Amino acid sequence: MGPGEPRAGGCGPLPAPCASGQGFIPRAGLLTLLHCRPGVPPSQRDILGKGELGLWSSCVAPGLSGPPASTPVQEDCLHDHHARLQEAQRKLGAGVSWCPERSGSPDCLCVGPQAGDGADGCCAAGGGALVLGGGGLFQGWGSREASSVSFGSCCGVRRPGTWQEEAGLVSEHFSQAPQKLSAYSWYGSARLFRFHVPPDTVLLRWLLQASRDSGHTCTELEITVHFRYGAPPVIDPLGTSFPEDSAVQPSHHVTMLLGNSSVSVPHPAPGDWFVAAHLPPSSQKIEVQGFVPTCAYVFQPDMLITRVVEVSIVEPDVPLPQTLLSHPSYLKVFVPEYTRELQLELQGCACNGSQGCPVRLTVGSVTLPGSSQKVLTCTGPTPACRLLLPSPPWDQWLQVMAESLAGPHASVVFRAVAALTACRPWSVSSQHLMEGSLTQSSNSTAGPLPPGSGRPDLARVSGVAGDPFCLTSYPVLREDVDVMSVRFQPLGRVLVLVRSATPSLMQLRLNTGMDSGGSLTISLKANETNIANGTLVAACVNMASPFLGFNTSFSCTTAFFQGYALSLNTSSLTANLIVPYPETGTWYLSLQLLCPGSPEGCEQAVVPVETALCLVPCWNDCGPYGQCLLLRRYGYLYAGCSCKAGWRGWSCSDNSTAQTVAQQRVAALLLTLSNLMFLAPITVSVHRAFLVEASVYSYTMFFSTFYHACDQPGEAVLCILSYDTLQYCDFLGSGVSTWVTILCMARLKTVLKYVLFLLGTLVIAMSLQLDRRGIWNMMGPCLFAFVIMASMWVYRCGHRHQCYPTSWQRWVFYLLPGISMASVGITIYTSMMTNDNYYYTHSIWHILLAGSAALLLPPRDRHAEPWACAQKLPCHYQICRNDRDELYAVT
Repeated sequence: MGPGEPRAGGCGPLPAPCASGQGFIPRAGLLTLLHCRPGVPPSQRDILGKGELGLWSSCVAPGLSGPPASTPVQEDCLHDHHARLQEAQRKLGAGVSWCPERSGSPDCLCVGPQAGDGADGCCAAGGGALVLGGGGLFQGWGSREASSVSFGSCCGVRRPGTWQEEAGLVSEHFSQAPQKLSAYSWYGSARLFRFHVPPDTVLLRWLLQASRDSGHTCTELEITVHFRYGAPPVIDPLGTSFPEDSAVQPSHHVTMLLGNSSVSVPHPAPGDWFVAAHLPPSSQKIEVQGFVPTCAYVFQPDMLITRVVEVSIVEPDVPLPQTLLSHPSYLKVFVPEYTRELQLELQGCACNGSQGCPVRLTVGSVTLPGSSQKVLTCTGPTPACRLLLPSPPWDQWLQVMAESLAGPHASVVFRAVAALTACRPWSVSSQHLMEGSLTQSSNSTAGPLPPGSGRPDLARVSGVAGDPFCLTSYPVLREDVDVMSVRFQPLGRVLVLVRSATPSLMQLRLNTGMDSGGSLTISLKANETNIANGTLVAACVNMASPFLGFNTSFSCTTAFFQGYALSLNTSSLTANLIVPYPETGTWYLSLQLLCPGSPEGCEQAVVPVETALCLVPCWNDCGPYGQCLLLRRYGYLYAGCSCKAGWRGWSCSDNSTAQTVAQQRVAALLLTLSNLMFLAPITVSVHRAFLVEASVYSYTMFFSTFYHACDQPGEAVLCILSYDTLQYCDFLGSGVSTWVTILCMARLKTVLKYVLFLLGTLVIAMSLQLDRRGIWNMMGPCLFAFVIMASMWVYRCGHRHQCYPTSWQRWVFYLLPGISMASVGITIYTSMMTNDNYYYTHSIWHILLAGSAALLLPPRDRHAEPWACAQKLPCHYQICRNDRDELYAVT
């Protein structure tokens, strides 16, 4: 409905829309109302969406492209939310009321200065009413200070449900549990969601919701959301490089702040759709878990779909009559396997009885990141309109939508006809493989003979005799080796014979639903003696349907998809292709021999090509500087590479920030040899008869040394035990060393001290099992030990009426330096470590921790005697006396 057109129900003509600075700005897929005020720029208008008027997005049926003049409204839903509308009107400074029924029109819900003034004030011409216009967008009329909102046919909105009922549409809602977002560092830090879109879906709408904690330190970050059909999105927020020969398409993504947003996809392809969300890449600073307050950012996507339940099926060569009124018509055609071309034709077009074809034909579905639809606009007086699709998707239903371009009151009739051109394949069966193997001794080229190569009987293998073969189909054996590890090879383990007459075709079926989380690798290799100068082996890798038009072009383009081109010649005898996260479905590898210079020279030429076709979790197993990890989202598995030593990229192949081998060795030596500093507290403990403490320091030095030797990437690696075991023992030794050092400074009684040693060790071991990275799980027992030490020191100060320890030399030369070293070490450990300086800052932490332990250990009890030999027996046994008890050996 436009300005000056009569309103439904006899409401009279509508005034012109809001002038500049007074209009309404739609948000993608969200029904957002902007307060219309004269002379106010859009950036300063009041937004009544998301919270106050967000209920309208649930009360209004999703719109379609090219709907009637208005969108239906569920009035019962609006009645339920009447209270929320009253809250919204407070910002408008107006009332809310239901208009009484007028002649020729149903009730109207009005919000505005005239609300409550009756029918004349509610829906009068020029009363500043805002109506919900076509396509789900708000349009504004009038220029009053507080605009009004009206629902009802008197203001240009159709009666509820009529459009949906006519078009045969149903809506469905899908949701998944929210996930906590993380800053992006590798693919595992992105949160993945998987949805399934049913067939015959005409509108897909993502409702994105993001929230955060209410802490004062939380800032508003930009959230990036990626979308892709058929496989997880391939993303690269760090700007790294992909491996050579990789085929990567940029993902479709949007950025949003906290709150709500939406993304609409008309005519989505049926199947799995993936959504990945993450926060911006963080700094390289290593934060200790639990020591610094963190902000939790939560993301949840909802999927709303509208699908058609009344779809007409177009059978090949059978005209299907159709009549277009105000709503579109939905058709679908099944494309069988081995279809070369599909032609869609509209015959006998007429508009209101006169010759003409004002119809827009949309064929195919939308697949992100790119759109794979074909649009044909038929205009003019011609009664026929055609669309030719070379190599359409095989073994699939093809969606077709026809829309009238003649206006809402015109009637367009036509007949839809689908014509299929079949491709007659010559399949290499097991009998042909056996015959080819028998002739291998007398023929240098192993494998079956092609049709037309001296074997006229082979032309009667399939199809009708006399029809030419359009391709040679090689059966492929799929061998599942492991999780996301599949090997494809031609049946019979023969080479693929490539000729110039017809393409050679191989099918790679990646349709189990679990194949899209890995990487598809294709490698082709030919012998130099089999390729003549000037000849070219052209290969195309396509999804859904093969490329068969090598004789006309080498574009690898099918009806809806752009394939990947490979070639072999005398200068390049190998060709490789890596497809990370391939889409679910059937992939096709087609090869043909080309002679650009002399086509007649290729007629009898045959080139055997060796193929290596694999699906692997990670390409090259992430290399020597990465680790291939399997990730899981519910029942879906996918793989990602976690890189080390400064290597980055999808497969840890980007060495722009990588460490050299010399730097890796220096880092390994720093982290391991710095643990030798624990020899100082070990020596002091033995000298002062603290043997339990000395054994703890020895344990810590040993496992810290070999843990860091195993934690190194690349070549400088030495693991005597599993990595997890070494890490646990290293963390346990660090915590227990701090525990026993503080308790030793408390100067408790021997029995009580050893009991606390054991209990503290058990508590620390339990806490590390619960959360190995939690800083308070280790600091809790240590703070408890510090309270015990401080209590004992205060008790001695009060009991002796002097400061404890009493010697100023003890404070100046031992305690204060030890406390300073420990404080500096804790500061470095908690706030100064980054990924770049980890190697020397953590080595300094080792030195400071061991040095502080050596300085803080208390002196030997002045009343105790050192471990020494008190008596020597004739049989050369020795009797040693402890500081308190004498033990005698009995032989």
